[in-house]
Amino acid sequence: MLALCLLSVLYFNDQCLSSTCSPTPSFYSLLFLQRNYNLQGPLATQYLWDRLGADLGYSGLNASGAAGCGNGPHAFSHWNLYINLGGFFVGLFSVTLFGPWSDSIGRRPVLVLPAVGMALQAAIYLLVMYLRLHVGYFLLGRILCGLMGDYNLILASCFAYVADTSDKRARTFRVAILEACLGIAGMLASIGGGQWRKAQGYINPFWLVFAASLAAALYAVFCLQESVKQRKPAKLFTLSHYMAVYRLYTTPEHQSSRQKLALYSVAFFLIVTVHFGTRDLYVLYELGSPLCWASDLIGYGSAASYLAYLSSLAGLRALQLCLEDTWVAEIGLISNVSGLVVISLAATTPLMFTGYGILFLSMAATPVIRAKLSKLVNETEQGALFASVACVEGLCSLVAAGVFNSLYPASLHFMRGFPFLFGALILLIPAAIIGWIEVWDSKLEYSHFSRSSLSLADS
Repeated sequence: MLALCLLSVLYFNDQCLSSTCSPTPSFYSLLFLQRNYNLQGPLATQYLWDRLGADLGYSGLNASGAAGCGNGPHAFSHWNLYINLGGFFVGLFSVTLFGPWSDSIGRRPVLVLPAVGMALQAAIYLLVMYLRLHVGYFLLGRILCGLMGDYNLILASCFAYVADTSDKRARTFRVAILEACLGIAGMLASIGGGQWRKAQGYINPFWLVFAASLAAALYAVFCLQESVKQRKPAKLFTLSHYMAVYRLYTTPEHQSSRQKLALYSVAFFLIVTVHFGTRDLYVLYELGSPLCWASDLIGYGSAASYLAYLSSLAGLRALQLCLEDTWVAEIGLISNVSGLVVISLAATTPLMFTGYGILFLSMAATPVIRAKLSKLVNETEQGALFASVACVEGLCSLVAAGVFNSLYPASLHFMRGFPFLFGALILLIPAAIIGWIEVWDSKLEYSHFSRSSLSLADS
């Protein structure tokens, strides 16, 4: 996978050097390369489980010993929580620092920093595995990566880069391509990571993460073109960067834009929370009765869920030919709601795959919202905006894990698919928000047109 990514980077670099007006495929290759985060996260979690279990004298998820069933999972859940929360809270402060900073000094430095941070984290994880160090060093690696921006800064910088180098008319599709890259790379990581671990253990996959992160950092340094047109020196450690994020939502000069910014952020939060929450439950739902899927069907289901990124990209492009972006997002939400309702009632394999099929446009709403958010702020605020969006996305992951993972066992006695039905109901809120904003904008345009017509008639 690393060789494929590096070849694509080298191939498309020529296009990068010759293109000055739009994001090139080489940039998408950079994000594709950085998606090794998807490979690192699950493998680190599995290693943590196996390592804590081995230290207590048992192994495997199905161990029946008293120490294994009691202390092992208890210690695992605590360390897993510390590592995730440590990375999240440290990254929350760093991404809101580096994001606005990139509006002044450029995007390339803030693309290099998290890549180096991920390489450093992978190196610490490798040392833990080679030297059998205490698993607490995982927390150290996670915090160091968080200090350098972590994956959220990569997302913020990449989407800000796209906003810098695309016009408003083409921005939605550019953002959708970026999200499709996330889905494709996530699919490859999820399919290949587990099989690789079974065949060769944990160390070789982490060497891939380390090498790929370094390659991405070197590519950003030497090959990627800068997208900020008017760069200027700026201090890094200053509260003005945090105030830039705060001013996005509080500046009174453009009150209607700031209101829409807040409303779109709420809609984005709800959509992504439902997406993260339901995605985490698919395997549990498929393993249980009455579906009782084997590993091959679970693999096909996972591939089908990731294919929604590609089908949503194609559907968005086709629907843009005849519809405004807002209504494309609404159709995407209808697809998402319908698919989740079918999945919540699925008792047979064909019906479950029917639900996956109905979700074919489920990822069309988020690129539309990202693009609309980008169009509401100035060119000099793109880094601050996408830093705040990345923080919202990180918060979505925590909220989704807490809500949906608690809701699933609580609803088993009356409806196994209730969390999916709950997610479908939640999605009605962002659908209402997006539709209301579009109707409101249409009324404002109509009233402005009416006043202009009356003034022309009077003159």
